[in-house]
Amino acid sequence: RFYAGGSERSGQQIVGPPRKKSPNELVEDLFKGAKEHGAVAVDRTAKSGGETSKPKPFAGGGYRLGATPEEESAYVAGERRQNSAQDVHVVLKLWKSGFSLDSGELRSYQDPSNAQFLDDIRRGEVPAELRRLARGGQVNLDMEDHRDEEYVKPKSVFKAFTGEGQKLGSTVPQVMGTSSPAQQAENEAKASSAIAIDESEPITNIQIRLADGGRLVQKFNHSHRIRDIRLFIVDARPAMAATSFVLMTTFPNKELTDENQTLKEANLLNAVIVQRLT
Repeated sequence: RFYAGGSERSGQQIVGPPRKKSPNELVEDLFKGAKEHGAVAVDRTAKSGGETSKPKPFAGGGYRLGATPEEESAYVAGERRQNSAQDVHVVLKLWKSGFSLDSGELRSYQDPSNAQFLDDIRRGEVPAELRRLARGGQVNLDMEDHRDEEYVKPKSVFKAFTGEGQKLGSTVPQVMGTSSPAQQAENEAKASSAIAIDESEPITNIQIRLADGGRLVQKFNHSHRIRDIRLFIVDARPAMAATSFVLMTTFPNKELTDENQTLKEANLLNAVIVQRLT
């Protein structure tokens, strides 16, 4: 507001145009509004971006035990959620010249299309576009303060090849494909359940590095044999059933040729085993 001319007893008050807030003030305003509506500050070292403390329910399969010793245990596949609602975790990063969601593109503070989104944040509400993304599920929104930093476009994440190929060197080429994540998780759960663990006997963890780049960790008794590991791999990756491979130790690299040895005899307790195609 400005005062213009006149005498001691007269004059005119002039209202000027509203001053635009700087990006620093705008970010401060967003954090202030969110805190006034219940947002809680989180220590960055206590929780890394993209993590959520809410436990995920087990969605794999399992074995239904037989009622009698003669009755075979039946495998029961996990039930898939019929509801399309899903919990969503989003990280809102507030930069010097705009904001981004997770690893998305920079969105300007001055763009009118982003005004409603920022107003919702200022009021402590979840923006409509994030609610639509969750389809009725819960939205967990974290805000990160980067107001003193310029936006840097994140590097693209490497995506492994998921197609099919032919293994060379055999008369009839064997086609190996990659199953869906859900099917792969189901196969791994089935393979893990097939390993009979005696809780009264010593137990060890074996880490298996697969030729397809995957990794499996499974509990075995010390009395289990190396061939049990081979059967476990084939159950977890059915596509490898017709593939020739050997099992090896890490440094020093040594092929496990005698698969009748127990894990204790082969000095493989808490070991890492590598699968190599032949």
